[in-house]
This record gives sequence, C-alpha cells and structure tokens, in this order.
Amino acid sequence: MSAAIHPLFINGQWRPGIEGGLADDVNPATGEVFAHVAQASAQDVEDAISAAHGARLAWQKMLAGEREALLLKAAQIIAAQADEIRDLLIEETGSVFMKAPWEVSYAIECLRVAAGCIRQPFGDTFPASAAGQVGMTIRQPLGVIAGIAPFNSPFLLSMKKIAFALAAGNTFILKPSDLAPLSGLKIAEIFAAAGLPAGVLNVIPGPAALVGDKLVSDPRVRMITFTGSSKVGRHLAAQAGKHMKRVTLEMGGKNPLVVLRDADLDYAVDAAAFGIFFHQGQVCMASSRIIVEAPLYDAFLEKFVAKARTIKVGDPRDPGTVIGPLIRSSQCAFIAAQIEDAVAKGARVCCGGTHRGPFFEATVLGGVTAAMSVYAEESFGPITSVLRADDYEQALFLANDTQAGLSSAVVTNDLQKAFDFALRSESGMVHINDTTISDEPHIDFGGVKESGFGREGGMASIAEMSEVKWVTFQMGKRQFPF
Repeated sequence: MSAAIHPLFINGQWRPGIEGGLADDVNPATGEVFAHVAQASAQDVEDAISAAHGARLAWQKMLAGEREALLLKAAQIIAAQADEIRDLLIEETGSVFMKAPWEVSYAIECLRVAAGCIRQPFGDTFPASAAGQVGMTIRQPLGVIAGIAPFNSPFLLSMKKIAFALAAGNTFILKPSDLAPLSGLKIAEIFAAAGLPAGVLNVIPGPAALVGDKLVSDPRVRMITFTGSSKVGRHLAAQAGKHMKRVTLEMGGKNPLVVLRDADLDYAVDAAAFGIFFHQGQVCMASSRIIVEAPLYDAFLEKFVAKARTIKVGDPRDPGTVIGPLIRSSQCAFIAAQIEDAVAKGARVCCGGTHRGPFFEATVLGGVTAAMSVYAEESFGPITSVLRADDYEQALFLANDTQAGLSSAVVTNDLQKAFDFALRSESGMVHINDTTISDEPHIDFGGVKESGFGREGGMASIAEMSEVKWVTFQMGKRQFPF
C-alpha cells in the first residue's frame, strides 16, 4: 500500500501546497516512509497569515462560554481517539508505549486548563493622581500568534501553545516539526471536528527557514512561541528583535540532578534513571548531569549502572520497552562523537556507549570533566554523566556550571540544603526529592540563561499571549494648568 498524502490546513480547508511539494514522514524505528506531507510555499504561508488575521476579530468577540465549550469539545474528541493518537505518536516519533499515552492525556488536561483560564484574565482598578479620575487595566488578545513546535512531544507541546493562545482570544498558525508533521495536522483535524471557526487555527508544515522567517517578518503576526534547539531559538530571537515582535523561547537544557550524602540511595537511582532514560533522553528536562556527593558516589554509581543495564531497548510498541529509537539517526553519530571525545580525555564508559541503527543503549559516563564536550553540550539522547562533588557547595557549583538553566533537582532529607538549593539553583524550575522531568499544564514552565525566556502554561501563557491596556475615566472636568 502506498503512503497517504496529507494536505495543509488553511482557513478551515484541507488543501495541497500551491507548489505541490511533498515531504516524507518516516517511522524512526523502521526507516519506512508511512506518509507524504504537503509542504507550504511562501504563498501558502501568506494565505495562512491572511486567514488568521481575518478571523481574529470574530474570535475575540466570541463569548467566553462558547470558547470554553469548544476547547472542552476538543478534549472529548481526543479522549475518544486516544488509542489512534497514541499509535500515531509511536509510529511518527518513536515514542515508547509508556510515553505516548501520557502525551495524549496531557493534551486533554491542557485543553481543560485552558478552558478554565478563559474567564481569568482579570484587570485592576486603582485611584489616579488627578482629582475625579479612576483608572483600570484590561487584558486584550495580541491577534495572530505563530507557534513552531519540536519533534520530541509534538502533540503535547503543539497543543500547549494552541490551547492557551485560543483561550486568550488569539488566532494561531502552527509550523509543526519537519520530523512530526502529522501530529500537528491531527490537532487541526480535532479542532475542525470540534467546530472551530475557519481561520482561527492554521497548520502549515514546510521548510523551516521559509515558513519560520516569513512568520517572524510579517507584521500581522504579533508573537512567535518556539520550542526547540538553542541555535534556532537564538536566530528567531534576533529576527523577532528586528521586527519588534514578542517571542517566547523554550530551548535546551543540561539539567543537573544532585544527590546529597543523606539521600535514600535506591530512590535516587530510580529518580536518576527515569530522569535520563525516559523517551530516549529526548526531553529538554532530561537529567543529563547527575552530581553525587562524595560519600555516596561509589555506591550510587554501582547501583545506577546496574539499573541502566536492565533498561530494555527496542520496539516502541512493546509495553516493556523503555528506550525506543532516536528520531534522528544522525543523533547517534553525534552522541558517539561525544563519547569518543570524553574517553580520549580520560572519561570511562560505565555501561552502554553503542547503538544498533537508531537504538542507542542506556549510557553512563564516569570521570567526566569540563574539558569534554559532553560536559556542556546537550546530548538529547539516553546518555548521562555521573559527577563527584566533594561537598554540598561543590555540588551546587557544578549544578550551576552550565549556560543552560531549564530544570534542576536535588535528592536529600536535609531541609536546610533543599531550600538553599531551590533558592540558589540557576534554573527556571527546581524539584526537591524528585527528578528533573516534571511538567503540568497549569504551572509556569520555562527556563533561564540559554534555556530561553518567557513562560508557558496556565495563566502564564495567558499573560504572555495578551497585552495590558491602561484605561482612565475622568469624572467631571479635569483642571489643566493652561
């Protein structure tokens, strides 16, 4: 059977790209092409922007209750199609059987939270300095927002951008990942079935440079929300600055999990294993640096390596699989080069270090130093470095010794040090007695330093995706000085 062709979604219509271009969607586990996806041209992007811009005023005027009902209807549709969407995520992204259903359930919760936020953008009232004057602030939608989504959790992260943008009264254009376009097109299908008016959501797979640069440069697009690599994020930020466009960036991490000397050893090992091997380590919050205080280091490393060797690698459809394929086969070569560099400079491979095709073994490195590329570079795979710290202060130093600042975690029973770590950790999120991977749709998610700026989730998204307007009322006639 030949692979199906999937069109663009613009102004409520499914249509081929004007120039007829197609791209292959490949199953990373098998290497087989299972879909062909239409590619947007410059005119297609223009049509999507025009559609979103034309639909924005009617969408802003829609009653809150109507928008709530529509988002909740979309959540119901996802719940009814949960198995189908799970299978799509497994086939398109290599999500293992454990991870894919979680992504689907998160998207459902995201829509429910977004629906609850629709009535929440309150303003303030306050007295002014002029006699008889009353002031207030109100929140209003920006207009058209464009989102650029990643491949690692494409359904979840696309929905997170779209749901809150719509809740805030904006229209939206999604540029899905080149590696996971069907996940974005599935969202368009869901919202169309829920009754979303034409033009409110547009999904346009296509060449990243062409689509992204046009979305950033067009003045009708008021905001760009991006999740992806730091390299692309820096480019988008520079372009957005040229055009005075609002932007939120959620980029990579080199996240530290700190294990202090008083930690429960078995619990720390379990937290570390989940933190780095979940979804093949292709998670921006992955625990790619595990920092262990010296008295516990040897025992931790021994148990952690033993657990890593039990991690099952293979078919993502097998419920027992923990590590599936890396979505980019080229990432295996990148990780292998990091390992080669580390070993050449004195590190040792405690376990793993090899791959079969796109399947990389659970890999643990010891003896890693700042001279090695793996110390600072994000690997985005199932590989972590276990670092020894002489004491708590050195552990904190190592945790902060990175240009990234997304998530961090500490495992300890020392309340003083736990709270001190929370205050002094240079990261946007800190988790005490947990792993670095944690996300909920209602919290303020985001990082600092080169991990980006801005926040996503709940009312944080509403604030980012709206603007404050100051309004004054003069009671009677104001007295002017001349």
